[in-house]
Amino acid sequence: MEDGRRLPRSAVVDLGSNSVRLVVFEGRGRNPQAIFNEKAVLGLGRGLVSTGLLNEDAVEQALTVMVRYHTVARAMGAEPVEVLATAAVRDATNGPSFVARLRERLPDLIIRVLTGEEEGLLSADGVLLGFPDADGVLGDIGGGSLELVELAHGRAGRVMSLPLGAIRLAERANNEIARGRAMATEEFNRVPWLPEAQGRDLYLVGGAWRALARMHIAQTAYPLSIVHHYVLSREEARDLAGVVMAATRRTLDRMPGAPTKRVQDLPWAAMVMRRLLRASGARRVVFSANGLREGWYARHLESEERQRDPLIAAARDLADRFGRDPRLLPALAQWTAGLFERESTGDAALRVAACWVSDVGSHDHPDYRAEHAYFRILRQPGVGLDHHARAFLALAIALRYEALPDAAFLQAARVLLDVAAVRRAEILGAALRLAYTLSGGTPELLAGTALEREGGRLVLRLVEGSGVFAGESVMRRVEALGAVLGLEAAVEVAA
Repeated sequence: MEDGRRLPRSAVVDLGSNSVRLVVFEGRGRNPQAIFNEKAVLGLGRGLVSTGLLNEDAVEQALTVMVRYHTVARAMGAEPVEVLATAAVRDATNGPSFVARLRERLPDLIIRVLTGEEEGLLSADGVLLGFPDADGVLGDIGGGSLELVELAHGRAGRVMSLPLGAIRLAERANNEIARGRAMATEEFNRVPWLPEAQGRDLYLVGGAWRALARMHIAQTAYPLSIVHHYVLSREEARDLAGVVMAATRRTLDRMPGAPTKRVQDLPWAAMVMRRLLRASGARRVVFSANGLREGWYARHLESEERQRDPLIAAARDLADRFGRDPRLLPALAQWTAGLFERESTGDAALRVAACWVSDVGSHDHPDYRAEHAYFRILRQPGVGLDHHARAFLALAIALRYEALPDAAFLQAARVLLDVAAVRRAEILGAALRLAYTLSGGTPELLAGTALEREGGRLVLRLVEGSGVFAGESVMRRVEALGAVLGLEAAVEVAA
């Protein structure tokens, strides 16, 4: 392209009952890369229950905001640019006239007024980008509606749209929580398949529910401030909901992590979450930052791209951006394959992913490589990484760059991992440190080496004349790897 930009961009506007948000994505990869994200809280659906109309003041603001969003998206080179209008616009009697006014101002803008089913299925596509094997029920709460989607081992099934959005429910119940609770119970009783989620997971999407997750993260001093993949047990979620429902507005304002512009919606979102837990019998709550907008993005991906493993896709994205030689990384995966006895499928996937991200600090200042690589991996935008995977990969690569084992910045990862996982990360970090010492980061030199376990011995085999030899640094590192494995280390040279 003339401007030097190589990756395509696309943009979507989520025109909701409470907020309007523009997201610009870059690329067409398995992990959405949002390079611009702006939200305006307008309350377009406030008053809809009593008037049947969109909030007139918010309509004028929405038109102004939409002109800005369209201008920003086009200036950033996004194509396509599309607006997804949800419950407020589809239910208001003046919704069609609002859309007409919007089309008059922005005639080339694609505007879709989604049905409840379409909204739910788009949200499901977004969730499945981050949770490809999701099993249970998806709940996506907005200001005007709640979409429920059945998820069965990575596939979306039945959909139900209920009038249980935080704004609408508060208005229907005349701001009385007890009345709202009865209404929510009645609505959930209309969903015959909801009890089938007994003992499975409840995947929660929507700004009000994400706000509850952030509050819990802040209040419990959880070591990673990332809502995506944050998990609460059934009991923890019920307790959180109970606290928020019982709190006064003043108390909510003072709670750590509470969003100022959403405080009045929080008790309603908490109550719906608690009723949904009861109706579904779900064993835990899993929060997703992915939803409608990411589902829209997913619909623009090639089928083959959508089917890629999200963990490996995220690792390869980092390798492409920060590594030196991508040819080395699959070779490293093979080189480390014999390190662990009885390696589970999940542990093997993490090992391979660690190999892919093992060179992401190559361009950093040498005095800070370990720390920079650690935080780059821990906080990466990969949507398929749960918090355990982030912590494992970050710790392993920090140790590959010779971070001190008791370095303060490693504490978050150590808190998130159990003893067995920490030990695997230590082993893998030591092995990768040895591999890069031997190879200089090139597959040609690594090919002249092999690492094998033989009974109680760890044997490093070197091919004479291949450019590698057992110098002092190699010996030191193979002995360190043997020590962490609890094996006697040996080096053998073959002609």
